[in-house]
Amino acid sequence: MSWRARLGVLAGLLVLAACQTVMPDSVEESSFQPSDKPVTVDNFSANSRLAELAKAQHPRILATYGGEYSDPKLERMVAKVVGNLTTVSANPTQTYRITILNSPNVNAFALPGGYLYITRGLLALANDSAELAAVIAHEMGHVTANHGLARQKLEAEEGLATKVVSDVLGDSPAAKAALIRNKLRLAQFSRNQELEADAIGIKSTGEAGYDPYAAGRFLQSMSAYTDFRSVSGATDASLDFLATHPNTPQRIELAQRHARAFGPPGVGTRDRDSFLAGIDGLLYGDTPDEGYVRGNTFLHPKLGVAFSVPDGFIIDNSAAAVTATGPGDMAIRFDGVKIDAGRSLSDYIKSGWVAGLDPSSIRQTTINGNEAAQAHARADGWQFDITVIRAGDQVYRLLTAAPASSGSLSQVAQTVSGSFRVLSSAEKAALKPLRIRVVTVRPGQTMGTLAAQMVGVDRKLDLFKVLNAIGPAGNVSTGDKVKIITDR
Repeated sequence: MSWRARLGVLAGLLVLAACQTVMPDSVEESSFQPSDKPVTVDNFSANSRLAELAKAQHPRILATYGGEYSDPKLERMVAKVVGNLTTVSANPTQTYRITILNSPNVNAFALPGGYLYITRGLLALANDSAELAAVIAHEMGHVTANHGLARQKLEAEEGLATKVVSDVLGDSPAAKAALIRNKLRLAQFSRNQELEADAIGIKSTGEAGYDPYAAGRFLQSMSAYTDFRSVSGATDASLDFLATHPNTPQRIELAQRHARAFGPPGVGTRDRDSFLAGIDGLLYGDTPDEGYVRGNTFLHPKLGVAFSVPDGFIIDNSAAAVTATGPGDMAIRFDGVKIDAGRSLSDYIKSGWVAGLDPSSIRQTTINGNEAAQAHARADGWQFDITVIRAGDQVYRLLTAAPASSGSLSQVAQTVSGSFRVLSSAEKAALKPLRIRVVTVRPGQTMGTLAAQMVGVDRKLDLFKVLNAIGPAGNVSTGDKVKIITDR
Protein backbone atom coordinates (compact mmCIF):
# COMPACT_ATOMS: atom_id res chain seq x y z
CA MET A 1 0.00 0.00 0.00
CA SER A 2 1.31 3.49 -0.85
CA TRP A 3 2.15 6.03 1.87
CA ARG A 4 -0.67 8.27 0.57
CA ALA A 5 -3.23 5.44 0.84
CA ARG A 6 -2.11 4.68 4.40
CA LEU A 7 -2.58 8.30 5.43
CA GLY A 8 -5.97 8.29 3.74
CA VAL A 9 -6.98 5.48 6.08
CA LEU A 10 -6.01 7.64 9.07
CA ALA A 11 -7.91 10.60 7.67
CA GLY A 12 -10.95 8.37 7.33
CA LEU A 13 -10.82 7.66 11.05
CA LEU A 14 -11.60 11.30 11.83
CA VAL A 15 -15.35 11.76 11.57
CA LEU A 16 -15.15 15.47 12.38
CA ALA A 17 -12.51 17.74 10.92
CA ALA A 18 -11.11 19.36 14.06
CA CYS A 19 -9.06 22.54 13.91
CA GLN A 20 -5.35 21.80 13.69
CA THR A 21 -3.22 24.03 15.86
CA VAL A 22 0.08 22.44 14.90
CA MET A 23 0.08 25.10 12.20
CA PRO A 24 -0.19 28.86 12.89
CA ASP A 25 -3.67 30.24 13.40
CA SER A 26 -5.53 30.49 10.12
CA VAL A 27 -6.21 33.86 8.55
CA GLU A 28 -9.30 34.82 6.63
CA GLU A 29 -8.70 34.90 2.88
CA SER A 30 -9.91 38.48 2.71
CA SER A 31 -6.93 39.56 4.82
CA PHE A 32 -4.45 38.24 2.26
CA GLN A 33 -3.33 40.78 -0.27
CA PRO A 34 -0.93 40.55 -3.20
CA SER A 35 2.54 41.56 -2.11
CA ASP A 36 3.26 45.23 -1.59
CA LYS A 37 6.90 44.44 -2.44
CA PRO A 38 6.75 41.80 -5.16
CA VAL A 39 9.86 40.64 -6.98
CA THR A 40 9.00 42.26 -10.27
CA VAL A 41 10.36 44.32 -13.11
CA ASP A 42 7.22 46.44 -13.29
CA ASN A 43 3.86 46.14 -11.57
CA PHE A 44 1.41 44.50 -13.91
CA SER A 45 -0.61 46.80 -16.14
CA ALA A 46 -1.01 44.89 -19.40
CA ASN A 47 -3.65 42.19 -19.79
CA SER A 48 -5.54 43.66 -16.85
CA ARG A 49 -8.53 41.32 -17.26
CA LEU A 50 -6.30 38.26 -16.97
CA ALA A 51 -4.42 39.84 -14.09
CA GLU A 52 -7.68 40.31 -12.22
CA LEU A 53 -8.47 36.61 -12.65
CA ALA A 54 -5.07 35.69 -11.25
CA LYS A 55 -5.36 38.22 -8.44
CA ALA A 56 -8.41 36.38 -7.14
CA GLN A 57 -6.35 33.18 -6.83
CA HIS A 58 -3.33 34.84 -5.23
CA PRO A 59 -4.60 34.59 -1.60
CA ARG A 60 -5.30 30.87 -2.00
CA ILE A 61 -1.83 30.26 -3.36
CA LEU A 62 -0.25 32.12 -0.46
CA ALA A 63 -2.34 30.11 2.00
CA THR A 64 -1.41 26.80 0.35
CA TYR A 65 2.32 27.50 0.07
CA GLY A 66 3.07 29.12 3.42
CA GLY A 67 2.87 32.75 2.32
CA GLU A 68 5.65 34.88 0.86
CA TYR A 69 9.33 34.33 1.56
CA SER A 70 11.01 37.67 2.14
CA ASP A 71 14.76 38.10 1.65
CA PRO A 72 15.89 41.31 -0.12
CA LYS A 73 19.19 39.80 -1.27
CA LEU A 74 17.43 36.80 -2.79
CA GLU A 75 14.72 38.96 -4.31
CA ARG A 76 17.28 41.18 -6.06
CA MET A 77 18.96 38.12 -7.57
CA VAL A 78 15.64 36.72 -8.84
CA ALA A 79 14.54 40.15 -10.15
CA LYS A 80 17.77 40.42 -12.15
CA VAL A 81 17.00 37.12 -13.89
CA VAL A 82 13.40 38.16 -14.58
CA GLY A 83 14.59 41.48 -15.96
CA ASN A 84 17.02 39.82 -18.37
CA LEU A 85 14.28 37.50 -19.63
CA THR A 86 11.68 40.22 -20.17
CA THR A 87 13.99 42.01 -22.61
CA VAL A 88 13.67 39.07 -25.03
CA SER A 89 10.10 38.04 -24.23
CA ALA A 90 8.00 36.84 -27.16
CA ASN A 91 5.28 39.18 -25.89
CA PRO A 92 6.92 42.53 -25.08
CA THR A 93 3.64 44.02 -23.82
CA GLN A 94 3.33 41.41 -21.08
CA THR A 95 4.62 42.38 -17.65
CA TYR A 96 5.30 39.87 -14.90
CA ARG A 97 4.87 39.74 -11.15
CA ILE A 98 6.86 37.00 -9.41
CA THR A 99 6.41 35.87 -5.82
CA ILE A 100 8.82 33.65 -3.90
CA LEU A 101 6.73 31.22 -1.85
CA ASN A 102 7.79 30.10 1.63
CA SER A 103 7.54 26.40 0.85
CA PRO A 104 10.17 23.63 0.88
CA ASN A 105 8.39 21.92 -2.02
CA VAL A 106 10.12 22.18 -5.39
CA ASN A 107 7.68 24.03 -7.61
CA ALA A 108 7.11 26.90 -10.01
CA PHE A 109 3.95 27.83 -11.87
CA ALA A 110 2.18 30.66 -13.67
CA LEU A 111 -1.29 32.18 -13.73
CA PRO A 112 -2.86 34.15 -16.58
CA GLY A 113 -2.00 37.81 -16.51
CA GLY A 114 1.69 37.43 -15.67
CA TYR A 115 1.58 36.10 -12.10
CA LEU A 116 4.64 33.85 -11.61
CA TYR A 117 5.43 31.80 -8.50
CA ILE A 118 8.59 30.01 -7.44
CA THR A 119 9.23 28.21 -4.15
CA ARG A 120 12.31 28.53 -1.97
CA GLY A 121 12.55 24.74 -2.28
CA LEU A 122 13.18 25.09 -6.00
CA LEU A 123 15.74 27.84 -5.44
CA ALA A 124 17.60 25.52 -3.06
CA LEU A 125 17.79 22.82 -5.74
CA ALA A 126 19.01 25.07 -8.58
CA ASN A 127 22.73 25.71 -8.98
CA ASP A 128 23.10 28.80 -11.16
CA SER A 129 21.21 31.74 -12.64
CA ALA A 130 20.85 29.96 -15.98
CA GLU A 131 18.88 27.13 -14.35
CA LEU A 132 16.67 29.64 -12.56
CA ALA A 133 16.19 31.49 -15.86
CA ALA A 134 15.18 28.24 -17.56
CA VAL A 135 12.47 27.61 -14.95
CA ILE A 136 11.13 31.16 -15.02
CA ALA A 137 11.24 31.32 -18.83
CA HIS A 138 9.30 28.06 -18.99
CA GLU A 139 6.57 29.59 -16.82
CA MET A 140 6.65 32.79 -18.88
CA GLY A 141 6.10 30.54 -21.89
CA HIS A 142 2.84 29.33 -20.37
CA VAL A 143 1.72 32.95 -19.94
CA THR A 144 2.79 33.95 -23.46
CA ALA A 145 0.94 31.00 -25.00
CA ASN A 146 -2.18 31.64 -22.85
CA HIS A 147 -2.06 28.02 -21.71
CA GLY A 148 -4.10 28.73 -18.59
CA LEU A 149 -7.09 30.01 -20.54
CA ALA A 150 -6.73 27.30 -23.19
CA ARG A 151 -6.80 24.61 -20.52
CA GLN A 152 -9.80 26.17 -18.78
CA LYS A 153 -11.67 26.14 -22.09
CA LEU A 154 -10.78 22.53 -22.84
CA GLU A 155 -11.66 21.41 -19.29
CA ALA A 156 -15.05 23.11 -19.66
CA GLU A 157 -15.60 21.34 -22.99
CA GLU A 158 -14.54 17.99 -21.55
CA GLY A 159 -16.74 18.54 -18.51
CA LEU A 160 -19.75 19.14 -20.74
CA ALA A 161 -18.87 16.11 -22.87
CA THR A 162 -18.54 13.97 -19.74
CA LYS A 163 -21.99 15.05 -18.52
CA VAL A 164 -23.56 14.29 -21.90
CA VAL A 165 -21.90 10.86 -22.04
CA SER A 166 -23.01 10.04 -18.50
CA ASP A 167 -26.59 11.21 -19.11
CA VAL A 168 -26.96 9.35 -22.40
CA LEU A 169 -24.93 6.19 -21.85
CA GLY A 170 -24.93 5.83 -18.06
CA ASP A 171 -22.44 3.23 -16.79
CA SER A 172 -22.14 1.27 -20.03
CA PRO A 173 -18.73 0.15 -21.38
CA ALA A 174 -19.11 2.71 -24.17
CA ALA A 175 -19.54 5.47 -21.59
CA LYS A 176 -16.45 4.38 -19.65
CA ALA A 177 -14.42 4.26 -22.85
CA ALA A 178 -15.55 7.78 -23.76
CA LEU A 179 -14.64 9.11 -20.32
CA ILE A 180 -11.19 7.54 -20.54
CA ARG A 181 -10.67 9.15 -23.94
CA ASN A 182 -11.60 12.53 -22.44
CA LYS A 183 -9.02 12.10 -19.65
CA LEU A 184 -6.33 11.00 -22.09
CA ARG A 185 -7.09 14.00 -24.28
CA LEU A 186 -6.60 16.34 -21.32
CA ALA A 187 -3.38 14.55 -20.31
CA GLN A 188 -2.00 14.82 -23.85
CA PHE A 189 -3.06 18.47 -23.99
CA SER A 190 -1.15 19.15 -20.75
CA ARG A 191 1.93 17.34 -22.06
CA ASN A 192 1.86 19.33 -25.27
CA GLN A 193 1.57 22.56 -23.27
CA GLU A 194 4.64 21.63 -21.21
CA LEU A 195 6.70 20.82 -24.28
CA GLU A 196 5.63 24.06 -25.95
CA ALA A 197 6.56 26.01 -22.81
CA ASP A 198 9.93 24.20 -22.78
CA ALA A 199 10.63 25.34 -26.34
CA ILE A 200 9.58 28.93 -25.65
CA GLY A 201 11.55 29.02 -22.41
CA ILE A 202 14.78 27.61 -23.81
CA LYS A 203 14.62 30.07 -26.71
CA SER A 204 14.18 32.97 -24.27
CA THR A 205 16.95 31.67 -21.99
CA GLY A 206 19.43 31.47 -24.85
CA GLU A 207 18.43 34.83 -26.33
CA ALA A 208 18.90 36.45 -22.91
CA GLY A 209 22.51 35.26 -22.94
CA TYR A 210 22.10 32.40 -20.46
CA ASP A 211 23.31 28.84 -20.99
CA PRO A 212 20.46 27.21 -22.99
CA TYR A 213 21.50 23.76 -21.75
CA ALA A 214 20.46 24.77 -18.23
CA ALA A 215 16.91 23.49 -18.80
CA GLY A 216 18.13 19.95 -19.43
CA ARG A 217 20.46 20.14 -16.42
CA PHE A 218 17.70 21.23 -14.09
CA LEU A 219 15.35 18.53 -15.37
CA GLN A 220 18.07 16.03 -14.46
CA SER A 221 18.42 17.61 -11.00
CA MET A 222 14.68 17.28 -10.45
CA SER A 223 14.83 13.65 -11.52
CA ALA A 224 17.60 13.03 -8.97
CA TYR A 225 15.60 14.93 -6.36
CA THR A 226 12.47 12.85 -6.87
CA ASP A 227 14.53 9.64 -6.70
CA PHE A 228 16.03 10.82 -3.40
CA ARG A 229 12.61 11.82 -2.10
CA SER A 230 11.06 8.46 -2.98
CA VAL A 231 13.56 6.80 -0.65
CA SER A 232 13.56 9.47 2.07
CA GLY A 233 9.77 9.87 2.20
CA ALA A 234 7.62 12.05 -0.01
CA THR A 235 6.32 15.43 1.02
CA ASP A 236 2.98 16.52 -0.37
CA ALA A 237 3.54 15.56 -4.00
CA SER A 238 0.56 17.59 -5.18
CA LEU A 239 2.53 20.73 -4.31
CA ASP A 240 5.60 19.73 -6.33
CA PHE A 241 6.71 20.69 -9.84
CA LEU A 242 7.06 17.05 -10.88
CA ALA A 243 3.41 16.35 -10.09
CA THR A 244 2.29 18.54 -13.00
CA HIS A 245 5.35 18.69 -15.25
CA PRO A 246 6.29 15.51 -17.14
CA ASN A 247 9.90 14.59 -16.47
CA THR A 248 11.18 11.92 -18.82
CA PRO A 249 14.45 11.19 -20.62
CA GLN A 250 12.68 12.11 -23.85
CA ARG A 251 11.82 15.52 -22.45
CA ILE A 252 15.43 16.08 -21.40
CA GLU A 253 16.58 15.06 -24.90
CA LEU A 254 14.11 17.49 -26.47
CA ALA A 255 15.42 20.26 -24.20
CA GLN A 256 18.99 19.54 -25.27
CA ARG A 257 17.91 19.51 -28.91
CA HIS A 258 16.38 22.98 -28.55
CA ALA A 259 19.56 24.16 -26.82
CA ARG A 260 21.78 22.95 -29.67
CA ALA A 261 20.19 25.61 -31.87
CA PHE A 262 22.40 28.10 -29.95
CA GLY A 263 25.59 26.10 -30.35
CA PRO A 264 27.51 23.35 -28.54
CA PRO A 265 27.57 23.03 -24.74
CA GLY A 266 29.48 25.91 -23.18
CA VAL A 267 27.62 28.75 -24.89
CA GLY A 268 25.95 31.37 -22.75
CA THR A 269 26.56 32.32 -19.14
CA ARG A 270 25.65 30.37 -16.02
CA ASP A 271 26.22 33.28 -13.59
CA ARG A 272 26.79 30.74 -10.80
CA ASP A 273 28.53 33.02 -8.30
CA SER A 274 25.73 35.59 -8.35
CA PHE A 275 23.12 32.89 -7.88
CA LEU A 276 24.92 31.18 -5.00
CA ALA A 277 25.44 34.51 -3.26
CA GLY A 278 21.68 35.11 -3.55
CA ILE A 279 20.65 31.79 -1.97
CA ASP A 280 23.32 31.75 0.75
CA GLY A 281 21.36 31.69 4.02
CA LEU A 282 18.12 30.52 2.34
CA LEU A 283 15.74 28.75 4.74
CA TYR A 284 15.73 25.00 4.06
CA GLY A 285 12.95 22.63 5.07
CA ASP A 286 10.37 23.49 7.71
CA THR A 287 9.79 26.86 9.36
CA PRO A 288 9.69 27.46 13.14
CA ASP A 289 5.91 27.89 12.89
CA GLU A 290 5.62 24.35 11.48
CA GLY A 291 8.10 22.62 13.77
CA TYR A 292 11.15 20.61 12.75
CA VAL A 293 11.84 17.02 11.77
CA ARG A 294 15.21 15.86 13.06
CA GLY A 295 15.77 12.22 12.15
CA ASN A 296 12.94 10.22 13.73
CA THR A 297 11.86 13.04 16.05
CA PHE A 298 9.42 15.90 15.52
CA LEU A 299 10.03 19.01 17.65
CA HIS A 300 7.92 22.16 17.70
CA PRO A 301 9.72 25.07 19.41
CA LYS A 302 6.67 27.36 19.47
CA LEU A 303 4.26 24.77 20.85
CA GLY A 304 7.03 23.39 23.03
CA VAL A 305 6.37 19.68 22.42
CA ALA A 306 8.13 16.74 20.79
CA PHE A 307 7.60 13.08 19.98
CA SER A 308 9.52 10.32 18.19
CA VAL A 309 8.68 7.44 15.87
CA PRO A 310 10.42 4.05 15.73
CA ASP A 311 13.28 3.29 13.36
CA GLY A 312 12.00 2.55 9.87
CA PHE A 313 9.30 5.24 9.99
CA ILE A 314 9.54 8.40 7.91
CA ILE A 315 8.05 11.65 9.20
CA ASP A 316 6.37 14.13 6.85
CA ASN A 317 5.54 17.56 8.27
CA SER A 318 2.74 18.63 5.92
CA ALA A 319 0.36 21.58 6.05
CA ALA A 320 -2.54 19.49 7.38
CA ALA A 321 -0.76 17.48 10.08
CA VAL A 322 2.45 15.70 11.01
CA THR A 323 2.31 12.20 9.60
CA ALA A 324 4.63 9.20 9.49
CA THR A 325 4.61 5.95 7.55
CA GLY A 326 6.45 2.77 8.36
CA PRO A 327 6.79 -0.99 7.86
CA GLY A 328 3.78 -3.25 7.70
CA ASP A 329 1.54 -0.56 6.19
CA MET A 330 1.50 1.32 9.49
CA ALA A 331 0.82 5.05 9.69
CA ILE A 332 0.85 7.73 12.40
CA ARG A 333 -0.84 11.13 12.52
CA PHE A 334 -0.21 13.97 14.98
CA ASP A 335 -2.19 17.18 15.32
CA GLY A 336 -3.62 19.52 17.95
CA VAL A 337 -7.09 20.71 18.96
CA LYS A 338 -8.58 23.22 21.36
CA ILE A 339 -11.11 21.85 23.86
CA ASP A 340 -12.64 23.27 27.03
CA ALA A 341 -10.17 23.14 29.91
CA GLY A 342 -12.79 21.54 32.17
CA ARG A 343 -13.66 18.76 29.75
CA SER A 344 -12.21 15.33 30.47
CA LEU A 345 -10.13 13.68 27.77
CA SER A 346 -12.26 10.53 28.02
CA ASP A 347 -15.37 12.57 27.22
CA TYR A 348 -13.54 14.20 24.31
CA ILE A 349 -12.64 10.81 22.80
CA LYS A 350 -16.33 9.79 23.03
CA SER A 351 -17.55 13.04 21.42
CA GLY A 352 -18.01 11.56 17.94
CA TRP A 353 -14.83 12.36 16.03
CA VAL A 354 -13.51 8.75 16.02
CA ALA A 355 -15.05 6.22 13.62
CA GLY A 356 -15.37 2.65 14.91
CA LEU A 357 -14.50 3.57 18.51
CA ASP A 358 -14.63 0.84 21.17
CA PRO A 359 -15.95 2.83 24.17
CA SER A 360 -14.93 0.09 26.61
CA SER A 361 -11.28 0.57 25.65
CA ILE A 362 -11.06 4.18 26.86
CA ARG A 363 -8.78 4.69 29.84
CA GLN A 364 -7.27 7.68 31.60
CA THR A 365 -3.49 7.72 32.03
CA THR A 366 -0.47 10.01 32.43
CA ILE A 367 2.34 10.38 29.88
CA ASN A 368 5.56 12.01 31.07
CA GLY A 369 3.63 14.03 33.62
CA ASN A 370 0.87 15.06 31.20
CA GLU A 371 -2.79 14.11 31.54
CA ALA A 372 -3.75 11.67 28.76
CA ALA A 373 -6.41 9.22 27.60
CA GLN A 374 -6.14 6.26 25.23
CA ALA A 375 -8.59 4.10 23.28
CA HIS A 376 -8.90 1.65 20.39
CA ALA A 377 -11.02 1.63 17.25
CA ARG A 378 -11.67 -0.65 14.27
CA ALA A 379 -12.99 0.26 10.84
CA ASP A 380 -12.79 -1.12 7.28
CA GLY A 381 -10.15 -3.77 7.96
CA TRP A 382 -7.97 -1.47 10.05
CA GLN A 383 -7.25 -1.12 13.74
CA PHE A 384 -6.39 2.17 15.43
CA ASP A 385 -4.81 3.38 18.64
CA ILE A 386 -5.97 6.84 19.77
CA THR A 387 -4.00 8.84 22.32
CA VAL A 388 -4.96 12.37 23.40
CA ILE A 389 -2.62 14.36 25.67
CA ARG A 390 -3.21 17.65 27.46
CA ALA A 391 -0.16 19.91 27.66
CA GLY A 392 -0.78 23.43 28.95
CA ASP A 393 -3.94 24.78 27.32
CA GLN A 394 -3.59 22.52 24.27
CA VAL A 395 -4.70 18.96 23.54
CA TYR A 396 -2.65 16.85 21.13
CA ARG A 397 -3.81 13.77 19.24
CA LEU A 398 -1.61 10.82 18.25
CA LEU A 399 -3.39 8.35 15.98
CA THR A 400 -1.69 5.10 14.93
CA ALA A 401 -3.16 2.78 12.26
CA ALA A 402 -2.30 -0.78 11.23
CA PRO A 403 -4.04 -3.49 9.20
CA ALA A 404 -6.47 -5.55 11.30
CA SER A 405 -4.15 -8.56 11.02
CA SER A 406 -1.11 -6.70 12.36
CA GLY A 407 0.26 -7.63 15.77
CA SER A 408 2.49 -4.57 16.05
CA LEU A 409 -0.03 -1.79 16.62
CA SER A 410 0.09 -1.75 20.42
CA GLN A 411 3.89 -1.78 20.62
CA VAL A 412 4.36 0.97 18.05
CA ALA A 413 1.56 3.13 19.48
CA GLN A 414 2.94 2.86 23.02
CA THR A 415 6.44 3.72 21.81
CA VAL A 416 5.18 6.84 19.99
CA SER A 417 2.80 8.08 22.69
CA GLY A 418 5.37 7.33 25.41
CA SER A 419 7.89 9.56 23.65
CA PHE A 420 5.63 12.63 23.79
CA ARG A 421 7.13 15.29 26.05
CA VAL A 422 7.17 19.00 26.78
CA LEU A 423 10.37 20.74 25.71
CA SER A 424 12.42 22.66 28.24
CA SER A 425 13.22 26.33 27.70
CA ALA A 426 16.82 25.41 26.85
CA GLU A 427 15.70 22.85 24.27
CA LYS A 428 13.37 25.34 22.61
CA ALA A 429 16.09 27.99 22.50
CA ALA A 430 18.56 25.53 20.97
CA LEU A 431 16.28 24.62 18.06
CA LYS A 432 17.13 26.62 14.97
CA PRO A 433 15.89 26.38 11.37
CA LEU A 434 18.07 24.79 8.72
CA ARG A 435 19.60 26.98 6.03
CA ILE A 436 21.53 26.65 2.80
CA ARG A 437 25.10 27.78 3.29
CA VAL A 438 27.56 28.19 0.43
CA VAL A 439 31.10 27.14 1.30
CA THR A 440 34.35 26.98 -0.67
CA VAL A 441 36.05 23.59 -0.88
CA ARG A 442 39.38 23.68 0.94
CA PRO A 443 42.43 21.49 0.19
CA GLY A 444 41.91 17.96 1.47
CA GLN A 445 38.13 18.22 1.69
CA THR A 446 35.99 15.58 -0.03
CA MET A 447 32.29 15.14 -0.70
CA GLY A 448 32.19 12.91 2.36
CA THR A 449 33.79 15.44 4.72
CA LEU A 450 31.63 18.27 3.35
CA ALA A 451 28.45 16.22 3.68
CA ALA A 452 29.42 15.31 7.24
CA GLN A 453 29.20 19.01 8.16
CA MET A 454 25.48 19.02 7.39
CA VAL A 455 23.02 18.84 10.31
CA GLY A 456 19.34 18.02 10.68
CA VAL A 457 19.09 15.81 7.58
CA ASP A 458 19.37 12.12 6.79
CA ARG A 459 21.44 10.43 4.06
CA LYS A 460 23.80 13.39 4.07
CA LEU A 461 26.09 12.34 1.22
CA ASP A 462 23.20 11.50 -1.11
CA LEU A 463 21.49 14.82 -0.38
CA PHE A 464 24.78 16.71 -0.82
CA LYS A 465 25.12 15.23 -4.31
CA VAL A 466 21.51 16.07 -5.21
CA LEU A 467 21.77 19.68 -3.99
CA ASN A 468 25.00 20.23 -5.90
CA ALA A 469 24.00 18.31 -9.06
CA ILE A 470 26.91 15.89 -8.70
CA GLY A 471 26.47 12.72 -10.73
CA PRO A 472 27.66 9.19 -9.90
CA ALA A 473 31.14 9.85 -11.29
CA GLY A 474 31.34 13.46 -10.07
CA ASN A 475 33.56 14.94 -7.40
CA VAL A 476 34.58 18.26 -5.87
CA SER A 477 37.78 20.21 -6.34
CA THR A 478 39.62 22.77 -4.23
CA GLY A 479 38.10 26.21 -4.80
CA ASP A 480 34.67 24.93 -5.83
CA LYS A 481 31.65 26.57 -4.21
CA VAL A 482 29.12 24.06 -2.88
CA LYS A 483 25.90 24.07 -0.86
CA ILE A 484 25.56 22.44 2.53
CA ILE A 485 22.70 22.45 5.06
CA THR A 486 23.32 23.71 8.57
CA ASP A 487 21.53 25.45 11.44
CA ARG A 488 24.17 28.18 11.65
